[in-house]
Amino acid sequence: MTNDQRATAWQAVSLLLDYPDETLVSQAAVLRAAAETLPVATGDPLRRFLDHLVATPLAELQVDYVTTFDNRRRCNLFLTYFAYGDTRKRGMALLRFKQVYMAAGVDLGDIELPDHLCVVLEFAATVDGEQGQQLMLDHRAGLELLRLSLHDIKSQWGHLLDVVTATLPALRGDERDAVRRLAAEGPPEEEVGLAPFAAPSFSPNAPSSTAGAGPRPTSLPMPSFPGAR
Repeated sequence: MTNDQRATAWQAVSLLLDYPDETLVSQAAVLRAAAETLPVATGDPLRRFLDHLVATPLAELQVDYVTTFDNRRRCNLFLTYFAYGDTRKRGMALLRFKQVYMAAGVDLGDIELPDHLCVVLEFAATVDGEQGQQLMLDHRAGLELLRLSLHDIKSQWGHLLDVVTATLPALRGDERDAVRRLAAEGPPEEEVGLAPFAAPSFSPNAPSSTAGAGPRPTSLPMPSFPGAR
């Protein structure tokens, strides 16, 4: 898989894992064209999800999205939640994401937490692929538990996590152990305030890095990061 193909896969999943709306449905043809440029391991699951997207009424997609990601602890799109739940340690983990974005020239605003998988994928696709991938690898066990949890409930969204997994190195032994522990115990449950880290997102006025940028085979309908959301 080339860097451009990996970036295309990340960008497509970033779009498709967001809350579905009419704009997303209208972009299905462009996303399918992007999927055609990818290897089988990433292109096939993307096409399977896109088939589901265009065949399902929007209202049903939206209900399914909320039911899947908002009501299930093990289907959480916030990467640090799997390791830290809502504990004090999660605040420091969120700070790590913020520092990575700032080092890449991205200033944070106050809309979305920086560990949301859509945000991380967008950062990896359009700003810094190496650092974005490292953030995912730092939370590899949580990503894998999310993928397995989605497949356990036979969710179509699981195809999108298959795409992400296909762009990452295979799980190591210690990561497999961490997945088993997470599956057995679930995220920590200590409730604390996260006010100092609440809802960081990306400032549309911040400069973005162009290091390693190059022509991509398919232009996806997503604004250039930062400020895409």
